[in-house]
Amino acid sequence: MAHFVFPCPLRWSDMDTYGHVNNVVYLRYLEEARVAMFFNGAREAGVKSFEGELVVVRHEIDYRRPLVFRPEPVLIETWVTDIRSSSFGLRYEVRDEETTFARASSVLAAYDADLGHARRLTQEERAWLERFRSE
Repeated sequence: MAHFVFPCPLRWSDMDTYGHVNNVVYLRYLEEARVAMFFNGAREAGVKSFEGELVVVRHEIDYRRPLVFRPEPVLIETWVTDIRSSSFGLRYEVRDEETTFARASSVLAAYDADLGHARRLTQEERAWLERFRSE
């Protein structure tokens, strides 16, 4: 299956006093990759129901190497690991061609903002998620 790859630019303000990307900034990078994947990528495929209807249930990040400022973006590679009735798992690698800087995972749930609780994934959403499913 395909992985979604997002080129994420680094900003000077992402650095902390130790001269590398601050650990909290990694969550922002993952968010930017998810927005590109679920808003832009899904919309281009005709799936618009993810927009504003996903919530993060859980994040986990393993930092592997320090990432310092550079003009080239890092790649955020994202894939789906499991699909449940109302939620699904994502895995990420923050990397370039030579180095993996971090590995992460998230659980997201489909959400009905009007009712204030999780909702079931639609068949269209499930089919789109399957395109990126990998172990």
